[in-house]
Amino acid sequence: MIVKRTLVGVMALMYAGAAFSAVSPEEAAKLGNELTEVGAIKAGNGEGTIPSYTGGLKDIPADFEEGSGIRPNPFSGEKPKFSIDANNMSEYEDKLTEGTKALMENHPDFRIDVYETHRTSAFPEYILENTKECATSAETYNGGLSMKGCHAGIPFPIPQTGFEAMWNHLTRYQGRSAVLNFEAYYVDSDGDRVLTSGGTYSTDFPYYDENPESELFSRVKSEYKKPRRRNGETIMVHDALNPTEQGRRAYIYLPAQRRVKLAPSVNFDTPNPSLGGFATYDDTFIFFGSMERFDFELVGRKELFVPYNTYDAAYHTTADELLTANHLNPDHVRWELHRVWEVEATLKDDSRHLYSKRTFYLDEDSWVALASDQYDQDGELYRPAFALMTPSYEVPASFSDNFVVYDLDAGVYAINFWTATSGGVEYVDPLPERAWSPSALTGSGIR
Repeated sequence: MIVKRTLVGVMALMYAGAAFSAVSPEEAAKLGNELTEVGAIKAGNGEGTIPSYTGGLKDIPADFEEGSGIRPNPFSGEKPKFSIDANNMSEYEDKLTEGTKALMENHPDFRIDVYETHRTSAFPEYILENTKECATSAETYNGGLSMKGCHAGIPFPIPQTGFEAMWNHLTRYQGRSAVLNFEAYYVDSDGDRVLTSGGTYSTDFPYYDENPESELFSRVKSEYKKPRRRNGETIMVHDALNPTEQGRRAYIYLPAQRRVKLAPSVNFDTPNPSLGGFATYDDTFIFFGSMERFDFELVGRKELFVPYNTYDAAYHTTADELLTANHLNPDHVRWELHRVWEVEATLKDDSRHLYSKRTFYLDEDSWVALASDQYDQDGELYRPAFALMTPSYEVPASFSDNFVVYDLDAGVYAINFWTATSGGVEYVDPLPERAWSPSALTGSGIR
């Protein structure tokens, strides 16, 4: 149940310096009891189609090779329970995103295969302990744009506002540090695909470091090797807990210029060249960046069919198999019924953005943004997006950086940070601090 702000509290949001704590100690006492430590409803649903949460997936499959970035599918022997397409979607309308329904309406061959639901998301114990403390200490301020009072935990396990829920997504646990070799593709309406980028992607999350003093919660770096015209190019992005004081710092190294430059355009609705300019920078990971251009409203929990435990799509397909005309090949994408938090973002009157409204669907078990519906300036559904989430059971952490964005007007789509044919995802010790300085890009970007 969502607790509404009082009138005084709502009016206070108008003041940039206002700060709001999450919940009372009495409300926080539900964590670890009727709620999981990160705020999900522990019980299953009444129909039995969503099971109770029992701690997530921590058993490592016997065929997993230690140190490998490729993860075997622990559910490879399962078959779909049923499928949904344009012919029967009206039976399940309340459990489909608007984007899913639009894909079914536009493409008769698009379907979702629904499997048994497995609540696989899991966390290291210290994060669960920290999250319970954060429930009563974390707070947003600057109108929800900034966050403080929590370290190495989910800040708002019992969210009261849309901003709090989105902070949970932005600071979701993805492991302390990871590296992956990736490819990104654009697929046109004829089914022809273009490799738009590829290279090495490194992530670092100071927010989950033992040192609680860092003002940054995320650092990411892409070192491009494909296609040839981008070989040697490097982009690095630093994001802070207080973006109103320390805004996004993005740096780019271009081999032809042989120097590092600040890149303020790597933000908001600037077209992302890694996807051929097809999607925006803040489409990344379904949402990535500052929330300053939208008002975020927490709508509530709902049950939805979403991509989940998508090990085949993420690790065990080829481009020929997965990247078919109009949409990902339904044979290789697993969908399950899960409870999600729905957050609606509306463009502020004084702000500019490609999208006028965005609806985000956040997994209650992991706080990963699993899907979004994004609307153009005429209020028409424009670009739905989906994450291909797979728990990395040996960490444990949820990996969801690989995502797909569809353009309903053009009938095209793009997929980013896909690792199935390039070695998967490896969790590593954090890079030294000097590796995250702008000067480090010069050496890493030399062809």
